[in-house]
Amino acid sequence: MRVKSKKPDLAEGDLTPMIDMTFQLIAFFMVLINFAQTESNDKVVLPSSQLVKPPEAPLDFAIILHVARDGEVILGGDSFTADTLSTGLKQELAVMRAEDKGPQDANIIIRAHQDTAAGDVQEIIKVAQDEQFVNFALRAKEDRS
Repeated sequence: MRVKSKKPDLAEGDLTPMIDMTFQLIAFFMVLINFAQTESNDKVVLPSSQLVKPPEAPLDFAIILHVARDGEVILGGDSFTADTLSTGLKQELAVMRAEDKGPQDANIIIRAHQDTAAGDVQEIIKVAQDEQFVNFALRAKEDRS
C-alpha cells in the first residue's frame, strides 16, 4: 500500500488591511500637500529682499491675502477687490469669533506681487484695519546674492 505524503497547504494572506493602510497613507499625503500649498498662488511673484528674515514663531490664526499685479485680492480661493475685501474679512472674523477669538488674535499675511503698486497694498491694509485687524506681515523671498 502506498502512503501519500501530504504537502502542507500554503496559507493565503488577507490583503485587505494592507490595501486599507495604503489608501489611508494616500489620503494623508493628499491632505498634507493641500495644506502646504495654501501659502502659494500662481498669480503672485514675491519681491526679493536682502533684509528678509523668517518669523521667530509660527503665526497663529493666519489670514493669507494674495495680491495679484492688477490689485486682485485672493482670500481662501475667492477673488475680491480692495472695495469688496471687507466681505471676505468679515467671514474670516465670524469663524474666529466662533472659536472665541477676536481680530486682535489674527495675523494678516499679505503676499503681494512684485509689480503691485504700494498704494494697492496700503488700501488693503486700511480695509483690514477698518475691520479691527491689527497684526500684519508682508511676505518677500530672500535674495541671497
